[in-house]
Amino acid sequence: MSRQQNGPQAHFFMVETSLSVGTRQGKLLQLLEPVVTALGYDLWGFEYLSSGRHSTLRVYIERPEGILVEDCERVSRQISSVMDVEDPIQGEYTLEVSSPGMDRPLYTADQYARFAGEEINVRLKVPYEGRRKYKGRLVGVEGDEVVMAVENHEYLFPIDTIDKANVVPHFGPTTKEAEE
Repeated sequence: MSRQQNGPQAHFFMVETSLSVGTRQGKLLQLLEPVVTALGYDLWGFEYLSSGRHSTLRVYIERPEGILVEDCERVSRQISSVMDVEDPIQGEYTLEVSSPGMDRPLYTADQYARFAGEEINVRLKVPYEGRRKYKGRLVGVEGDEVVMAVENHEYLFPIDTIDKANVVPHFGPTTKEAEE
């Protein structure tokens, strides 16, 4: 479906997601969030990447004054202890803890809303209109959908259909600052 208003068109996209992946993500969130929060940090998000016999759990932490290497070490030690006891990941895996960085990944509606006006890269779980990758301006959030302006078209992607999204770093004034 699209909405035509003298220019950009809105495109809607729907897809079903796998329950087993969502269940693993939920269990990991239940384990990670209390640990990170108890240490005085915010859990920005995490990625679980499985590659054959070895996997990676990448955890992003944040706080207003920024993140230092010592912060990552501290959180990593605590998460490792909890993961060893709870054992939610079978087999070997590598734990990585870092700040989200300038090209920070986006996971939640609040995070997308916070970066409205910025340029982002989005990779979908399944192709829409023959492509999975989109790069454009993050217009905002409508309910559980991300609104993006890409090449004079407006797309609405449900957050759960997005495989990965990152802010595109710009050096100099941000898009928001340049508009002011």
